Amino acid sequence: MKRSLRHAIRATAPPLSAAALLGTAVLLAGCGSQTKTVSATGAPAVAQTASTATTPTPTKPATTPAQTSTSAGTPAPTSTRTAPEPAFTQQESHAEGATGAAAIVRAHGYTPNDASEYHSGQTLRVLVGTRTGSGDGYGQQAFFFVGARYIGTDAKEPSASVKVVSQGDTEVTLAYPLYRRGDPLSSPSGGQATVRFQLNNGKLAPLESIPPASSASGLSRN
Repeated sequence: MKRSLRHAIRATAPPLSAAALLGTAVLLAGCGSQTKTVSATGAPAVAQTASTATTPTPTKPATTPAQTSTSAGTPAPTSTRTAPEPAFTQQESHAEGATGAAAIVRAHGYTPNDASEYHSGQTLRVLVGTRTGSGDGYGQQAFFFVGARYIGTDAKEPSASVKVVSQGDTEVTLAYPLYRRGDPLSSPSGGQATVRFQLNNGKLAPLESIPPASSASGLSRN
């Protein structure tokens, strides 16, 4: 019975072609082979982004203004005079007119020589005085005023004598007889020195050197 049934199935099943049989064999061979697994040895390298280091721009040092100089390289002189100021007294006071100026001169122990030398219309004013009680008339100083304000004397120590040679609104020229060692007060043998006193930037300064009050070997004011 079983043999008859297999025979019937074979009789009814259509025969396979040569091509179909060959394809089936290839398929079975492929299924029987081992499938290769490719394992990655490592993760793909990620490209590193190069970081651009920013170099800080160096700060430029401050530039010092160049000093104005002459063609020879020597700094050009400024308009401000650097002559030393006279040894003015520290006190200041006000004097209205020649009478008030004379009162200040007397208060400092001197007697005005000639009140007409005081010019009230000038910015810079002067009045020469002789030490009060001087028996020979020597020992003199020039007293300066700016407007009605007393600012001081021509020098710290008095001279044998002082004369006003000329004066203007902001400048007064004084003359000092010069003595050699041994000269009597009445007979100076060294000639005379003239010194201009000028207001400059609100200050009074001598434009020439004031002779020394005394000297053992040179010329002096006494």
